[in-house]
Amino acid sequence: GITIKAQTVRLDYVAKNGETYELNLMDTPGHVDFAYEVSRSLAACEGALLVVDAAQGVEAQTLANVYQSIEHDHEIVPVLNKIDLPAAEPEKVRAEIEEVIGLDASEAVLASAKSGIGIDEVLEAIVAKIPPPKGDRDAPLEAMLVDSWYDPYLGVVILVRVVNGVIKKGQNIKFMIGGTEHLIDRVGCMRPKIEALPELGPGEIGFITAQIKDISQTRVGDTITTVKNPAKAPLPGFKEVQPVVFCGLFPVDANDFEKLRDSISKLRLNDASFSFEMETSAALGFGFRCGFLGLLHLEIIQERLTREYDLDLITTAPSVVSRIQLRKSKTEDAREIMLHNPADYPDPSRIEQIDEPWIKAVIYTPDEYLGSILKLCQDRRGIQTDLTYVGGRAQVTYELPLNEVVFDFYDRLKSISRGYASFDYEQTGLREGDLVKMSILVNNEPVDALSMIV
Repeated sequence: GITIKAQTVRLDYVAKNGETYELNLMDTPGHVDFAYEVSRSLAACEGALLVVDAAQGVEAQTLANVYQSIEHDHEIVPVLNKIDLPAAEPEKVRAEIEEVIGLDASEAVLASAKSGIGIDEVLEAIVAKIPPPKGDRDAPLEAMLVDSWYDPYLGVVILVRVVNGVIKKGQNIKFMIGGTEHLIDRVGCMRPKIEALPELGPGEIGFITAQIKDISQTRVGDTITTVKNPAKAPLPGFKEVQPVVFCGLFPVDANDFEKLRDSISKLRLNDASFSFEMETSAALGFGFRCGFLGLLHLEIIQERLTREYDLDLITTAPSVVSRIQLRKSKTEDAREIMLHNPADYPDPSRIEQIDEPWIKAVIYTPDEYLGSILKLCQDRRGIQTDLTYVGGRAQVTYELPLNEVVFDFYDRLKSISRGYASFDYEQTGLREGDLVKMSILVNNEPVDALSMIV
């Protein structure tokens, strides 16, 4: 499967030199939808293992995350995995890492997680190359909130990385950006099961609970400090997570609306990056307009609602947030609105201009699929900015409107490249577009749920 939530584990490792080391390991999602969570996990670490598939080589999302890691001044240890596959070409991939990323891969560890080859070498490389964490026990407490999830017995469990100071049971703590105060009632770590500890010191990663009921108070990247002796400023790099893609979720059977409301509220307990509000549609009845971090996030939530809560859902076409500037009218002044739902599109005569979000996309593909991928990007209003070759594979950079990507771009890309192309993107801001609302009529009646901005 794919990782959609960061996982941590602590283990004691006896190295070849006879000393025991305490390792705090984190596994983060790799997908671009969770890029902010990945950046906070990286900020909590001193180094990274760059795991590259020896049969496939470097992928686009690997690149995006390795550059983030380099920005944090990490010591990076390259690991070539799956070397026991018949298609593995470790020497070729080693050269590719040096060429594409610019890291010295001469000492890259050759490993296979499946057959257990090279695992000791990986742990030895961590001990030898990655520096131990620094931090001052006596300084005011500064801890970064890396992740949080809801536990039905403990309330919200918060994963923290202590930078300075010490966290103990019974302390009054404060979230510097959230502004709320809480009393810690449990401190511990994952080994991989929950284990209680008396305290967490500098450099340690563990969890705390403080009888918090609402996960939206615990924002990823927030700084935790004590009420009595607070830190001067929050740790850098925090930003609010904003939903990017919106779509409507409606129950197939109108009687399931209450069940859908309960299910969405329960899911929201575990995932604060997903937002929802009620909406009604003349054709589909009552439902919810939901905001997601991206297409994968949308798919995960939709799957979970279907599987875990046994719901049959209708999903409207995904859309993005556009900014519309309205002219002055007789009754209203000129103003700006953010359009989340195509059904709320204002009267076209009042629109001064519409801005839509754009992205910078990097696509990695074997040479033979390049032509059809370029055509796909041109058809989606793309502007090509770069094309380079790295060891038999092409790297294309395009600027694309996000609206063209959210619909089925990824599926089309994967099918024309037989799954070999990989794709990564970052948002670049809003640009003016020549956009209109397209309504679809059934029996000469417009169906609001089917309208889209094109």
